[in-house]
Amino acid sequence: MSIATFITSRRENLGAAKYKVKTSRNVKTPMSDGIDLLADIYFPVGEGDFPTILIRTPYLRKGFATFAQIYAERGFITVLQACRGTDGSGGKLEPLTCEREDGLATLKWLNEQDWFDGRLGSTGPSYLGYVQWAICDSMPENSAISTHIATSEYRSVLMPKGAINLQLFLSWMQLIKGLEGSPLKFTFRILTGNVEKCTQEAAKTLPLIDADIKTTGEKIPFWQDWMGKANDDESLWDSLDQSKRLTKNTPANFFVSGWYDFMIDQLIRDYKTLKAAGNNPYLTIGPWFHIHPKLIAEGVRSTLAWMHAHLNGDKSDLRDKPVRLHISGLNQWFEFNDFPLPRKHKSTTLFLAANSSLQQNKTASATPPATYRYDPNDPTPNIGGAIFAFTGAGPRDNKKLEQRKDVLIFTGQKLENPLTIIGQVKLTLFARSSLENTDFFARLCDVSPSDKSINICDGFERLTPTNIKKNKDNIWQFDIIMHHSAHQFKQGHQLRLQISSGATPRFSRNPGTGDSLLTTSKLVTADQEIFFDNNHPSAISLPVYEL
Repeated sequence: MSIATFITSRRENLGAAKYKVKTSRNVKTPMSDGIDLLADIYFPVGEGDFPTILIRTPYLRKGFATFAQIYAERGFITVLQACRGTDGSGGKLEPLTCEREDGLATLKWLNEQDWFDGRLGSTGPSYLGYVQWAICDSMPENSAISTHIATSEYRSVLMPKGAINLQLFLSWMQLIKGLEGSPLKFTFRILTGNVEKCTQEAAKTLPLIDADIKTTGEKIPFWQDWMGKANDDESLWDSLDQSKRLTKNTPANFFVSGWYDFMIDQLIRDYKTLKAAGNNPYLTIGPWFHIHPKLIAEGVRSTLAWMHAHLNGDKSDLRDKPVRLHISGLNQWFEFNDFPLPRKHKSTTLFLAANSSLQQNKTASATPPATYRYDPNDPTPNIGGAIFAFTGAGPRDNKKLEQRKDVLIFTGQKLENPLTIIGQVKLTLFARSSLENTDFFARLCDVSPSDKSINICDGFERLTPTNIKKNKDNIWQFDIIMHHSAHQFKQGHQLRLQISSGATPRFSRNPGTGDSLLTTSKLVTADQEIFFDNNHPSAISLPVYEL
């Protein structure tokens, strides 16, 4: 046992190590096109056969070495492989593109090893989860997987509603280049907030196609390639979509995520797909964002329980109920048999009203709309939330943001009783703009008696003449579905709805011209109107749950 595995095991209550471990490093694993990927293999030292866990990563292997050793110390041969074009492996990094083919070649290689006994598990977060979906229909019969903060389909993550998940792209570019260069220097950039500062500056780049140069000092091939065809090439997205592999016969999967992860909705969709197909996955969702240390630790803990249950037949560490959810505000965990929760789940509606309020009843008279101006040259910033960032993600006080003139707020009365929501909030909005192409961003916050406004969930829509039609009043009616959440608003707290037209650098700015921000340098200001009169009852629908 190393010092790192000893400390991690004690801190995260992973139980005692059972085996010493020997390691074979830089083992060549041949791919179908003749290049070799490098792997480190961690072998438990002991008699008899051991099941295997496969971890494939585009990040440095040493970043996952502690976890690989922890698995091996508990009786799993662990293969930690560097994906194509990373950490000494041959070929060129082409994100997501080669993971199906390379994963299949790795399975073929595994089957040829004399130490492989046919029992196979795979695990890992984010990109390491996607590579599991890419081969899940070709794994041996006796297999199990554990995907954390991951999705089988990336189009809706990378290009939400036709915009660009700009913060994800720009941060990920810096991550990959930082690991290629000096990981120590990159860690220092993370700790000083320099990564986020660079992302903020690069997001201002016009035309946006040059943002890679602003971010890293050079052209990034995958950015240039994807941005050149991402909106038009359906075959690209079809080839990257692994959701078709999720069936009743998919290896048993243990999902782990956080309510502030930017892929939470896609992960829950994958969970529901497996359930609908007759599969029986497990699901844990905590109060975490994408790189939260507690989320990573929960992934390791869940993997061990899951692999012991499905590869060794030992279910002693597996909980009885498959769904475990954390409810923020209340700060408690609850276990359920399924998700979404059964029909004692009900809906409560609050209507936008005059004086920046949320009311239980519709406005009974004609009321003038609320207005604001969105200027993409001074875009509304994003504060916290479900973003890919090394600092600043998750729940944050939005008070300063709400003081901007381009942000509308509607606040409910102080609650006489606690109110718990589990699921997705829906905002039905009646709006008008001076432009035919514009965005709307909505966010639900919890306002405490101390006047802190903490973000709970949010959603985004990009409107164009082709995806939505105006009514006879020249007004749009549309829904904004906010991401999944589970939260209790305590007695004395207030619900607050924010409405704006941007969240920079999270989503790419809308230039307002109908042109692509990738190629245009022209930005147009939008004058926005939000209606809540008796003929246009803008309202939020809350998935209230009685605990």
